[in-house]
Amino acid sequence: MLFGKKNIKDILRNTKDKVRDFLLTEKCREFLIFLFFVAISFGFWMLQTLDGNFETEFTIPLRLKDVPKNVVITSDLQDEVRVKVEDRGTVLLNYMLGRSFLPISINFSDYENSSSRVVLPYEDLRKRVSSQLNSTTKLLSVYPDSIGFVYSQGKFKKVPVSVSGKITPGIQYYISDIKLSPDSVIVYAPAEVLKTVQTAYTMPLDCEDLTENTSLRTSLKKIDGAKYDPSFCDVSVSVDMYSEKTVEVPVVGIGFPANKTLRTFPSKVKVTFKVGLSGYSSVNADDFFIGVKYSDLLKTSKDNIDLVVTTTNPNVSNIRVVPSSVDYLIEESVISIRQ
Repeated sequence: MLFGKKNIKDILRNTKDKVRDFLLTEKCREFLIFLFFVAISFGFWMLQTLDGNFETEFTIPLRLKDVPKNVVITSDLQDEVRVKVEDRGTVLLNYMLGRSFLPISINFSDYENSSSRVVLPYEDLRKRVSSQLNSTTKLLSVYPDSIGFVYSQGKFKKVPVSVSGKITPGIQYYISDIKLSPDSVIVYAPAEVLKTVQTAYTMPLDCEDLTENTSLRTSLKKIDGAKYDPSFCDVSVSVDMYSEKTVEVPVVGIGFPANKTLRTFPSKVKVTFKVGLSGYSSVNADDFFIGVKYSDLLKTSKDNIDLVVTTTNPNVSNIRVVPSSVDYLIEESVISIRQ
């Protein structure tokens, strides 16, 4: 080993001796005496300074107590108040270093009323603060100057959740699904507020140019006097990429008499559409229908008819038919009746 126990002891002993020798020198003693008088001077200066009047701010906790079990507080309640006071510096220093303020307790039964809205009078709030201050302390202000809350006595209903904001896909993508969890919430509110709430909306979302599935948690938009349970919602946005597909679909007649048949040229047309990659293989010609009504043909003198396609598949879009019109012929057959 580079350093043994003996070497370490010798180093510590030498260091101790050097420090002791330095402290015993004349210059060191003079410096220490100087620091001593500086400390005394600073102490007198502090006492003289703190003897003057100063202003400062403190926070005092605020608590609501004795709330009945059937009562739900449906608004945000201030959890503390800021007070501005004036007094001698020594008193304020005691507030800062040695004294803690007790919470201001608001007894629910003292302010319960028929309107379901409570406002704590400002003078009442000042009295509760002043009771914890020294007699020499001057209370300058209390902020906020109005403390209140809204409550509901067991009145609630279930409402659906809806997304607000902007959710857009990137180029060549589309929003295939949006799921909300939960999709409905319980809202508590006084009767006059409850009847106006029909839907719980999320906070405005800003999800643009999405190219992959996205999940996020958002709070619900607040309504004055109403409380949601739960107060948040998980939003899952499914994104899929567009692909183009073409199928052949026959043109069929609708409402033709038994002795008449529709012939079109061509008899089948190509239907091209956009569909997400996840549903590409599940879409086929059976999901589309091109029908020509007999009654429509009787109203036209043209030799061709425009085609309109319908689909039962909600996942397809941008449908195009080629050709968009076809020539047609109505064949009439003779029906023989045997005697």
